[in-house]
Amino acid sequence: MKKLLIGNEAVARGAWEAGCTVATAYPGTPSTEITEFIAKYEDIYAEWSPNEKVSLEVAIGASIAGARAICAMKHVGLNVAADPLFTASYTGVNGGLVLVVADDPGMHSSQNEQDSRNYARAAKVPMLEPSDSQEAKDYVKEAFALSETFDTPVIVRLTTRVAHSLTIVELGEKEEYKLKDYVKDMNKYVMMPAMARKRHVIVEQRQETLKGYAETTPLNQIIWGTRKIGVITSGITYQYAKEALGEVSVLKLGMVYPMPDALIREFAAGVDTLYVIEELEPFIQEHVQTLGIKVIGKELFSIMGELNVQIIKEKLLGEAPVSFEQGEPIPVRPPVMCPGCPHRGMFYVLKKLKLIVSGDIGCYTLGALAPTDSMDACVCMGASIGMAHGMDKARTDEFAKKTVAILGDSTFIHSGITGLIDVVYNKGASTVIILDNSITGMTGHQHNPSTGFTIKGQTTKMVDFVKLAQAVGVDRVKVCDPFDLVGFEKILREELAADEPSVIITQRPCALLKTVTPGAIRTIDQQKCTLCKACLRIGCPSIVYKGDSIVINKDLCFGCDLCSKMCKFGAIQRIGE
Repeated sequence: MKKLLIGNEAVARGAWEAGCTVATAYPGTPSTEITEFIAKYEDIYAEWSPNEKVSLEVAIGASIAGARAICAMKHVGLNVAADPLFTASYTGVNGGLVLVVADDPGMHSSQNEQDSRNYARAAKVPMLEPSDSQEAKDYVKEAFALSETFDTPVIVRLTTRVAHSLTIVELGEKEEYKLKDYVKDMNKYVMMPAMARKRHVIVEQRQETLKGYAETTPLNQIIWGTRKIGVITSGITYQYAKEALGEVSVLKLGMVYPMPDALIREFAAGVDTLYVIEELEPFIQEHVQTLGIKVIGKELFSIMGELNVQIIKEKLLGEAPVSFEQGEPIPVRPPVMCPGCPHRGMFYVLKKLKLIVSGDIGCYTLGALAPTDSMDACVCMGASIGMAHGMDKARTDEFAKKTVAILGDSTFIHSGITGLIDVVYNKGASTVIILDNSITGMTGHQHNPSTGFTIKGQTTKMVDFVKLAQAVGVDRVKVCDPFDLVGFEKILREELAADEPSVIITQRPCALLKTVTPGAIRTIDQQKCTLCKACLRIGCPSIVYKGDSIVINKDLCFGCDLCSKMCKFGAIQRIGE
């Protein structure tokens, strides 16, 4: 049976066909759908973990217990999971252990553009890289087999285009995988220095064995064509190169670490000019150069952003770039918070009070943009609290009384709790605002430990943010509605004035949740409107300034009533009033 699947769904199918028992993840675009699709298989335990480190640790535990386990994350999530990954390389596995990491060249939804291939090399674990959905499924199955054969975690690297592109996949049957026996083995799984030194020797021996495997595996293949040009490539760039260059010779690397030295030498000797086409870092190119082989790569292609067919044609064949512009250019639509977004009122107040805002990763990061302009820094998940604390400690003036940290409910659970503990323990005075919109919003409405539901929709315990904050030593905890502009501002002023840590929890559900009912649509009475533009300060996309008038797009309006609170002249009313 054949089916059109995006790469992420193909990964899920591969895990199921391989007899995977446990699947873990923290949602992060472009990897999120992997575990959402896996959760549809009733015979696989799936979970949203609080963060990627915990996610990988759960998968490692399942592997040691004898099950096949898969853990999915985006590239920056691998930073969080690096600690257990590096030591799991030493312990090895029992049941197969596969990490699927989705890189994001071009930063479509990410704060950096790091190349996860470097993690495979640093942790000394093999990495496979599929170029389409069929390979995504097949490589995951192969990764489980490799993991058990070579006693190692295996990373499968996707990029955004493979993760989210539809290609045809030949579906297979589920393998009847029998759980491996659990055997207590302190020398293998307890990484105290004495044991770790012995396991390191095994890791280096495994590296040599894997290098030999890389030479013979069909994952790496030479596709001979015209020999004037030879291209070494992998992943999505293989598809680009094949379309752009036609029948040139290609060494397609399905296993990007470790690389097949002898196969590379053979290929290089058989072509006139050798190129490496890869996105982001010169990972393959630098390895080829260490073999003493002349190769052209990043001399032509940028280390930043995505490649495509046209770029390859332009750089290798000298074709002029294609212009798709016709007539007037299409105006750019900047990203904005949705109509009815519960964070909009909060950002208005933050700007009004001219506060220094230490921000975080989430859809609320859009508060940094005009017209709210209410974020001064944003680095990584959970960093907002630590950065605000650092800002406070760096200065002896009243800096803390002008500084707040903001982060979402899921982000707070992911890695904000320890920052809050740090503030309390080290006698800080930071004000922390937890934006509780009842869901993980940015990645498409995934549940988290504060929503009361698991990934499979089962009811579970909910984290109580008030009790949690009090438990770590915060005495000042307030809960408010961010659309109550007067009430929120009053609470914020009080907490900023306090010489101790405080937590404000703004509670209002995401407007896009199915359980949220829109309010009455608003309209503007043009007779009462003075064009003061106060309503524009909240940045709602349903409010449109036309030069000589301001109108509300009724197709976008959510009826949240925030704009009415901005208007001092009563010009904004419910339709029908």
